[in-house]
Amino acid sequence: MTQNTSSQQFPGVAALLEVMRRLRDPDGGCSWDQQQTLTSLIPYTLEEAYEVAAALTSGNMAAIKDELGDLLFQVVFYSQLTQEQGEFDFDQVAAQCADKLIRRHPHVFANGGEQLDPAAVKAQWEQIKQQERQHQQPNNSVFAGMADNLPSILQALKIQKRAASVGFDWHELAPVIGKIREELDELEAELPLANNSDRIEAELGDLLFAVVNLARHAQVNPEQALRRTNHTFQQRFEAIEANLTKRGLQAQQLTLEQLEHEWQAVKKSAALNGEIKLSE
Repeated sequence: MTQNTSSQQFPGVAALLEVMRRLRDPDGGCSWDQQQTLTSLIPYTLEEAYEVAAALTSGNMAAIKDELGDLLFQVVFYSQLTQEQGEFDFDQVAAQCADKLIRRHPHVFANGGEQLDPAAVKAQWEQIKQQERQHQQPNNSVFAGMADNLPSILQALKIQKRAASVGFDWHELAPVIGKIREELDELEAELPLANNSDRIEAELGDLLFAVVNLARHAQVNPEQALRRTNHTFQQRFEAIEANLTKRGLQAQQLTLEQLEHEWQAVKKSAALNGEIKLSE
């Protein structure tokens, strides 16, 4: 795709690329943008990704549009930096992504529009990824190329997927759930022992890893599930605080039993209003 074609078909993308070029221009650009490097931008990229997730969870389309733009700007920024280094530009990033998607969707692009169910598509995707890794690093581990600084839940999920891609996985839910019970029993055995924080940490890690495995087998994203629960908990506790404020009280003035009573009242009210399921 030429720059002119890009400008004509995607004027918004062309405008953003030009804004980025101006910001990095040594003559009249922005001093902050000029100081940035590939590594200095990492915290901002992570922050923008989480802000996109928050906007998507909220369902606010204006916020989603805004945050997606901010995340896109991160990609444009990295591409500008690598272009300046003589490596690759934004168009090459997009082209490589398109090539990868075509390669990993042969049922759409190579087999005449063959219809596969979502499970078969996912299995095919993982198989092709595994073949690509073997081609790129034929003598390396199944975990080769996996980032080691991912959030721990996402890292656990990716580790499990990589192991499953070579057959190290259960095919039924029963042993997955059994493993959680086993890890919980081992954790409970360690908890009463004094000066045992290292073992408790290890057993708790095993339990969390097993729970992530259950989420994977149940086809639930564990990060999204925990984020949902975090949101629900915060929402409910803020409702308790609001109710107490109306009565001239604060949460710290109540006993645990009284707070639990308030919690159940908020939970029931939310269920009746259809906001939160009572089972949550």
